[in-house]
Amino acid sequence: MTTAAPARAMPKPILSGKASRAELVTIRAFLIIPFVALLAAVPLVWGWGISWVDVTIAAVFYVVSSLGITVGYHRYFTHGAFKANRPLRIALAIAGSLAAQGPVIGWVADHRRHHAFSDREGDPHSPWLFGTSPLALAKGFWHAHMGWLFGRDRTNIDRFAPDLAADPAIRFVDRLFPLWVTLSVVLPAVLGGVITLSWWGALTGFLWAGLARVAFQHHVTWSVNSVCHMIGDRPFTSRDKSANFWPLAILSMGESWHNTHHADPTSARHGVLRGQIDISARLIWLLEKAGWAWNVRWPTAQRLARLAKPAD
Repeated sequence: MTTAAPARAMPKPILSGKASRAELVTIRAFLIIPFVALLAAVPLVWGWGISWVDVTIAAVFYVVSSLGITVGYHRYFTHGAFKANRPLRIALAIAGSLAAQGPVIGWVADHRRHHAFSDREGDPHSPWLFGTSPLALAKGFWHAHMGWLFGRDRTNIDRFAPDLAADPAIRFVDRLFPLWVTLSVVLPAVLGGVITLSWWGALTGFLWAGLARVAFQHHVTWSVNSVCHMIGDRPFTSRDKSANFWPLAILSMGESWHNTHHADPTSARHGVLRGQIDISARLIWLLEKAGWAWNVRWPTAQRLARLAKPAD
């Protein structure tokens, strides 16, 4: 008597439905308000200038929240490039939330989906989904850069981020996302007011180090999705059109070595070639030295040799 083979489980759907109207309004507010603030801040520079207090506060919040995205949301939570102790895990989730790019669980689900279908149908933000004509590429660039964020599709958490959804501490941080965003724009205003002992310092801190900084940060991250899938070098073999774009290396904390990342997604270092600055990898190295991170997946010469494209 033969035994029937067990039925293969059907894969969970890519999407879990559509975002509600309230969610869409919230998302669009996070996208539009900082950008409007950036435009409003420009006349302030012409009229009264920007102080070193504004620049310093903005730089601190930019670095902390950017590394929260690159080291936390991306290399740790999405790809498991290293293991971290509990306090660091929570700190990275909060730091990434300060960038106002979305709650950690949804962000990770979207990015894992991006890698699963990179530059193919199912990728939430590929610039190559509409064709290769100039008009199609212009439409694709807009879609990859920020247009996809205005859509209603919701990535299925159960399929792409069940590990994070099962973690009570990360769920708690995820639910408090509005609080972290509020702190991200209010704290610079408080610091600006306290340091300058003026309401004007509070206002410029709110505009520059708060809203304008968030808007600038958004566009740096979105450029990795758009520019780094269209323009740049491709020294390593990958399944898609990801590319290394050096002008964004410092602002993106090393994320713009994107072809390298897509060739070896779980690697803790993206800037692997000589002269490629990767600030995020340096922070991971420091965390490893401090004993807060371990099992770091550093690239090896042998693996890079296997991934390198053959010479023409």
